[in-house]
Amino acid sequence: MQFVQKVKQNQQDLTRALAKALDTRDTHTLYHSENVANFSVQIAKKMNLSEQKCREIQIGALLHDIGKIGIAEHVLSKPGKLTSDEYELIKSHPKIGHDIIKHVNNFQDSGVLDIVLYHHEKFDGTGYPNGLKGENIPLEARIVAVADAYDAMVSKRIYKNEMDYASVRQELINNKGKQFDPEIVDVFLSLLDQGALRGNV
Repeated sequence: MQFVQKVKQNQQDLTRALAKALDTRDTHTLYHSENVANFSVQIAKKMNLSEQKCREIQIGALLHDIGKIGIAEHVLSKPGKLTSDEYELIKSHPKIGHDIIKHVNNFQDSGVLDIVLYHHEKFDGTGYPNGLKGENIPLEARIVAVADAYDAMVSKRIYKNEMDYASVRQELINNKGKQFDPEIVDVFLSLLDQGALRGNV
């Protein structure tokens, strides 16, 4: 039991260290990743996923943007619209992140790698990097995609203002079956309507 606890602690320390490393490049990322992890775990619990699966989702959500450590700082912090070339660079961050953590033993054969690689896939198949569609996208990544988009919408950045609660709610509804898994949106909206996830809105 002591060994298992030690392994879990080492995993937590590694996850935090990686997330903190990215924060040195993009100061908003750690706060964003912590929010996404919190929201994702609440969705997973509402869906009655196992404790182990919730743990994987928490770690994967904390690390979902780790690949941005390989993206030039001027692209990450650009206040204006990205050029097509810059957007292609941004789109490479899931694969970069996957390459960074795929050799960590504790992350292999878990949802962590799936989250990092597939959190920008869209339910209708128009996402990246692989254009996966529907339930071909791992459940963990579909959960994090909703939480990730929500936190992005309610957060102010140098290139955009935050959205109000009503607009965010409508955006999630409008993208059911398009960007997002409809079932996960419904679960998330139920949490929102309970006031559990208002966050920064």
